[in-house]
Amino acid sequence: MAAPRWRLILDDAADGAWNMAVDAALLRSRAAGGPSTLRLYAWRTPTASLGRFQPSAEVDAEACARYGVDVVRRATGGRGVLHDDELTYSVTVAEDDGVPRGVAASYAHLGRGLVAAYRRLGVPAEVTAARRGRRGSAACYLAATQADLSSAGAKLSGSAQVWADGACLQHGSFVVSRDVTREADVFRLDEEAAGVLQREAVTIEGATGSRPGYGELARAVVEGFTEALGIRLEPGALSESEASAASSLRASFEIGGYDVSA
Repeated sequence: MAAPRWRLILDDAADGAWNMAVDAALLRSRAAGGPSTLRLYAWRTPTASLGRFQPSAEVDAEACARYGVDVVRRATGGRGVLHDDELTYSVTVAEDDGVPRGVAASYAHLGRGLVAAYRRLGVPAEVTAARRGRRGSAACYLAATQADLSSAGAKLSGSAQVWADGACLQHGSFVVSRDVTREADVFRLDEEAAGVLQREAVTIEGATGSRPGYGELARAVVEGFTEALGIRLEPGALSESEASAASSLRASFEIGGYDVSA
């Protein structure tokens, strides 16, 4: 039997609102019968993305201005993430791609591709088995859930998900390095929480001592998903209708309100 074909989009760095709008447009496209897609991208400037229902007051506007950090809202839930020195992935698939609908099951299914990618980068990763973390924190990397990967007991990466009309968007980060002081200031973390972030979250550089570039990261993700999920990735780009939808959605991510069902 031939391997299922997914589209692969390798994007240049873009601003945060556009990145989030493209992911949302791809979700709508897949729900309407468009192609299953793995998209890899980066961020033009450091950007804090807030979960769909997260209060905007959980980021410090003055700290963001001081550090030159943009703020956007995601279509997915969860806590705040500071995107900078990383490769971000998004997957838009549907139930007919064989992705199970249950939260734990769907994260575990797609997590196989992430685990395989990290291992190609020399990082021993595994899907996090249990929830833990600092209650009430605005920062994603202070908690571990079934959506996350860990390495040697430390949180390695987080992912977030949303479903619409039988289709799923999942996105997350391959973090190369982290500025803990900046992240703590942006998300109003106290000294204790910043210490936990320093000790209990690990980056690719911290785990391996090396700093892979965009090309090496992208290659590892492509190979990991291809092998672990048994798919064939074919290079592609946004369709005209997807690009138009992203342009229409862009402003909604800048101002903090996005309705995935709209």
